[in-house]
Amino acid sequence: MYSPIDSRPVILTGDRPTGPLHLGHYAGSLRNRVALQHSHRQYLLLADTQALTDNADDPDRVRRNVLEVAFDYLAVGIDPAETTICLQSALPALAELTLLYLNFVTVGRLERNPTIKTEIQLRGFERDIPAGFLCYPVSQAADITGFKATIVPVGEDQAPLIEQTNEIVRRLNRQIGRELLPEAEAMIPAIGRLPGVDGKAKMSKSQGNAIPLSASPDDIREAVRRMYTDPDHLHAADPGKVEGNVVFTYLDAFAEDRDFVDEMKARYRRGGLGDMTVKRHLEDVLQALLAPIRERRARYAGDPAYVLDLLRQGTLKARERTEATVAELRAALGLFILT
Repeated sequence: MYSPIDSRPVILTGDRPTGPLHLGHYAGSLRNRVALQHSHRQYLLLADTQALTDNADDPDRVRRNVLEVAFDYLAVGIDPAETTICLQSALPALAELTLLYLNFVTVGRLERNPTIKTEIQLRGFERDIPAGFLCYPVSQAADITGFKATIVPVGEDQAPLIEQTNEIVRRLNRQIGRELLPEAEAMIPAIGRLPGVDGKAKMSKSQGNAIPLSASPDDIREAVRRMYTDPDHLHAADPGKVEGNVVFTYLDAFAEDRDFVDEMKARYRRGGLGDMTVKRHLEDVLQALLAPIRERRARYAGDPAYVLDLLRQGTLKARERTEATVAELRAALGLFILT
């Protein structure tokens, strides 16, 4: 049940269910969610409605991946007793808030949003932009304010979406005449986007350069072997560059023995350390990290009815929270209410 007396800070986070999650998700957000779920009231949104904004031609892809992402959540240590896992499309209050907020933002402002501009270019939409995709920042504002979240973990490239949410919040609060909706703060992880194993800027399922959380030992071994290093480091005795070297980037993200990694960096820079030695160490780190996650995930995947029931329970709790927000907002704006 939703508890209005829980005074912990509220976090909203989530993912678009377009495929199983990978190490980039783990480094960028998942492990922070696990760490914060005891000290914060955390809502974890499976954003299936938002996933349709650029997957409307394949809704089955979104549907079948809802449970896949839920398996990943539970496998990494998300506790449904501490974190409310919920399904966006089953929360009608969020759709109502989105429609309401569209009256408080202009098309021009949406088109100027740096995150949306970049994503439009990446997808090659040009002027054939799905209206739902263009309005993504408004939908996200509805998600954040529906839960009255004050903290939203995002990558640095997503920060403009939080800024636009706060613009909508301020405009609504001015209209109401009091601070009904809180502004949200972007929580940006110290480790930015994890590059793909091929050295490209972003680990991505679509580019085939990701290591999924369910990767087998052989998959991990193969991925590490083909990782981008320093192309000028041809022999172990040659001095090498650590900066831009994907293997060291992954060690920075996942290795617990920081002193040992720093020592390896020093040896690599001055010469005397081969790429295969560094890669073997990274493989050991990733095998140890992913083995228990893979095993837990297999157990949850073997009982989808149990996971589906957890989603139902979490969504019912989230529905109470979001419908309470809508009721407050309707009353504050003076909208006609049938009782």
